[in-house]
Amino acid sequence: MKIIKKLLKWIVGIIAVLVITAYIFDYDYILKGVRVVYFTGHVTAFIDDYPYFENDTIKKGNRTDEWDLHKDYNTIEATDILKDTNTEFGTVAFMIIKNDSIYYEWYADGYSADSKTNSFSMAKSITTSLMAKAIMDGYIESLDQPISDFYPEFKDSKTTVGDLSSMASGLDWVEHYTSPFSITARANYDDDLAETILNQKVIKTPGQEFEYLSGSTQLLGMIIEKATNKKLADYLSESFWQPLGAKSDALWQLDDDENRLAKAFCCISSNARDFARFGKLYKDHGRWNGQQILDSTFVAKATTNRFEGQPYGYGFWISDYMDKHIFLMRGILGQYVITIPEDNTIIVRLGHHRSPELMDSFPLDYYIYLDEAYNMLDKI
Repeated sequence: MKIIKKLLKWIVGIIAVLVITAYIFDYDYILKGVRVVYFTGHVTAFIDDYPYFENDTIKKGNRTDEWDLHKDYNTIEATDILKDTNTEFGTVAFMIIKNDSIYYEWYADGYSADSKTNSFSMAKSITTSLMAKAIMDGYIESLDQPISDFYPEFKDSKTTVGDLSSMASGLDWVEHYTSPFSITARANYDDDLAETILNQKVIKTPGQEFEYLSGSTQLLGMIIEKATNKKLADYLSESFWQPLGAKSDALWQLDDDENRLAKAFCCISSNARDFARFGKLYKDHGRWNGQQILDSTFVAKATTNRFEGQPYGYGFWISDYMDKHIFLMRGILGQYVITIPEDNTIIVRLGHHRSPELMDSFPLDYYIYLDEAYNMLDKI
């Protein structure tokens, strides 16, 4: 018994030393990560994590633009391959929209059309949309406005807001998702996100090449807040959530209750139907119900590769699969809003995991969702 008590004292002592060390060397965010992830039975970020963070509410308006239901709504059964893929990767929502009507809609494990789940990096497309709106509203001059106009910390850099949006910022950032010591982990769990971002340096010539960095979008979100003098959630609400007739309030994760800075690079929690509205908005060249919500020239630019041979435009991934022009919003665990304008089709998938294997910069499950959705559409 004495040995056990002594061992327990040693364990408690070691833990105490580790905790104190984490605070001394500014790694206390790791403790939050451990509490949010491992103490909830997970091994990585998960789609239902929003209750463990502070959030701002993205408020819906007084009008809901309900999606029409296709005349063949849910009359076609999912293919066996789609069923197996949904099971393997824990899909909780899958939807096919054809000609602006919901053709197929399926939910699993108690999730529904109203369930909120974390979008992760799909939020990057929405942050870029807010940048474009801020340009339309006159808060930001253009894609070519230097970021140093907003943050003098970058006075020696020629990086522009467009470079941030198109992932060509040149920032000193390592996009790493597994190491607890990575700056990506710090950004997700730290309590002062602005400090983390403003300590970044531009170490490469900006505007020259694509390099996917979450820090680029976070800095872009901070610039939007500074330019508009509005919280991102409020600006999103007035600029898109309400004009697009979203059905439900959404949530945007914050760094903490004191700073209340939105994680612009990730973490808007909403549902498949409301996320799909952005696919329709961009498919329709920025128009919604006859109103020009976004500049059509920007929409075309955002959904076209900025750099030849690279699968990214401005805030959107670009794919030429099946010899079609496809653009998509994309999150780390297989969150997708896939838009195929030439076929007037939108595919939404939300879920717990994605394929770890990549082909041409896209997870293999992305191709399966496209293939099987088209196999189902062929039965119309």
